[in-house]
Amino acid sequence: MAYIKRNIDKVLLSWKIDLDRKPLLIRGARQVGKSSSIEQLGTTFEHFITVNFEKNKNLRNLFDGDLDVKEICLKLSIQFKTPIVPEKTLIFFDEIQSCPNAIMSLRYFYENYPELHVIAAGSLLEFALEELPTFGVGRIDALFMYPFSFQEFMFACGEELLWNEVTISSPEKPLFPVFHEKCLDLLKKYLIIGGMPSVVSNFMKYNDILQVQRALDRLILSFQNDFAKYKKKLPALLLREVFEAIVKQAGGKFIYSKAAETSQYNIKQAVNMLIMAGLVIPVVSSSANGVPLGAEANHKNTKMLLLDTGIFQRMLNLDLSDFLFSNDFEIINKGFIAELFVGLELIKNASPYTSENPYYWTREKEKSQAEVDYLIQSKGKIIPIEVKSGKSGKMQSMYLFLAEKQSEYGIRTSLENFTKYDNIQVYPLYSIGNIKANNPKI
Repeated sequence: MAYIKRNIDKVLLSWKIDLDRKPLLIRGARQVGKSSSIEQLGTTFEHFITVNFEKNKNLRNLFDGDLDVKEICLKLSIQFKTPIVPEKTLIFFDEIQSCPNAIMSLRYFYENYPELHVIAAGSLLEFALEELPTFGVGRIDALFMYPFSFQEFMFACGEELLWNEVTISSPEKPLFPVFHEKCLDLLKKYLIIGGMPSVVSNFMKYNDILQVQRALDRLILSFQNDFAKYKKKLPALLLREVFEAIVKQAGGKFIYSKAAETSQYNIKQAVNMLIMAGLVIPVVSSSANGVPLGAEANHKNTKMLLLDTGIFQRMLNLDLSDFLFSNDFEIINKGFIAELFVGLELIKNASPYTSENPYYWTREKEKSQAEVDYLIQSKGKIIPIEVKSGKSGKMQSMYLFLAEKQSEYGIRTSLENFTKYDNIQVYPLYSIGNIKANNPKI
């Protein structure tokens, strides 16, 4: 199937023409499309070499010894019968986690051969990086990649013009109602399909939700099979149990003692490994008294996000008939899927050069508990975001936060069109990843 364009494509093209570029390491969970995007970039070069260290294990030997990168390039040119010419050749080290010395070599490409375009990616890469004493901090740039965002999904569906209308809409200028309903229909499909490239491609090819479900089953099985490949000595069965517990505990503080019948230490290790693999993203509570939000983070109050709504709903076994044909928010948000979507959209639409996890706010006082789903920081301000269906009178936590923190305004996101209530700005769920473009204040 033809390549489906991604937002990271523009970032990669900017890296290509940057005179001060460094070797680039693409990081992210398995099967989020890293290799496909790099291969697409390769079509813009005269020459393109892919060194896959899992398929070409013998090439790992080139990286033994002194790591003379020009000598390595000479041998690669002979091996692949392809000229390696600065500014005209892109070298792609795929599955680089299989060759730690190749990871170490990236710094020497920067120091001794900076005019050459070198890019790398791999599955379970974070495990390999953890075991290296250093891999060239300051000499290598990293990009973080995630599954398709909703915007990318709309583009894949051929709805670029509709998305353009979304980007120019705001609480002061709502989207045309017919367009709003169309976006909601696409959103419901996206929540079921998710953003994993193989599943999106399957939907584009067959337009069949049952086929999508089978594709998701295969994907979940492949992730579970990967558990045996993790470097740490934890049983794959425990990782699977904790993985499933994260789905079951979605929407609330993660309780380690309820995840599995083993020591809390082992459960924490399992969670950390799932986070390293990119399958799970922590959302940490912050007191939100100032920026940065992480300065007052309370890791004892942490929620866990699964990396994809499609995988999540499949593991949760949602009733898709109710889901697809309902405009009831409570059904749409069944099992925390709407809140999961919002958290993932905030991550996917942040800078790809950073890997910042989202935060939320909670106050656990007797007879006065309150919680705001997400917090974002922008221009020195903290902006609360709640995923809600009700009217403004049902947002006690939001109003409490605004009063306590003396914040100028808050954001609510739901199935409503763009609108506002007093100092609450309302954004449709489908637009939440684009709030900075929709609101110049942010």
